[in-house]
Amino acid sequence: MNVPNIKHLDSGNFFLIAGPCAVESEENVFEIACTIKEITDRLQIPYIFKASYRKANRSRLDSFTGIGDEKALNIIKSVKDKLRLPVLTDVHTAEECALAAQYVDVLQIPAFLCRQTDLLVAAANTGKIVNIKKGQFLSADAMKFAVNKVKESGNSNVWLTERGTTFGYQDLVVDFRAIPIMREYAPTVLDITHSLQQPNQSSGVTGGKPELIETIAKAGIAVGADGIFIETHPDPANAKSDGANMLRLDLLEDLLVKLIRVRKAI
Repeated sequence: MNVPNIKHLDSGNFFLIAGPCAVESEENVFEIACTIKEITDRLQIPYIFKASYRKANRSRLDSFTGIGDEKALNIIKSVKDKLRLPVLTDVHTAEECALAAQYVDVLQIPAFLCRQTDLLVAAANTGKIVNIKKGQFLSADAMKFAVNKVKESGNSNVWLTERGTTFGYQDLVVDFRAIPIMREYAPTVLDITHSLQQPNQSSGVTGGKPELIETIAKAGIAVGADGIFIETHPDPANAKSDGANMLRLDLLEDLLVKLIRVRKAI
């Protein structure tokens, strides 16, 4: 399946969306982005840098939410301009879409908000690519309605992302049938690291199973995911958001090499 409207993404390989969960500092962002760019350039994997400029969905009031919207967005745009990379960030309300669209190439709709019509329409109206994460509470087939909201608003540049399905109160599972189903409606990405979250912990801090990242990633490529999504950090234990399920940055290259082999095999 062709991937729309970002130059060089239709390479015949899977594409990669990767970066830190949130913008922590300019130094941290550029360390991660430069490292991934060097790896993906060498491996010929199309790359989109990802970072959230604000974290709106946190369990506790004292959780890290960001360094300031415009400051974080300017850092993301610096990655775009200085490294010549397409960039992606999340939006949470209709009002945020026009602001974020001034800085990024892809607007991402969080999974819990994938049915919010006003948010989907506002994102569509920016003309940017809209990446909709599948709600943990929805079937893959139900995502056609979210895609239709974007397309019927005049924007055909839409992707879907699988990120696990709620399994009990504190776990997620990936139903790999979702990927070929959703590919009928739009290019489909597998969010590997969020699929391994263990939400709703009694501590108020989300857990995770990063030791299964390679397993989930290989399976996603094997069933035909167009792209993969990985949150990564040089020191996940000290990341300010989602550290429990992140991939350590120095492990990324080895994983990508293995995934290329899987892609070639199928």
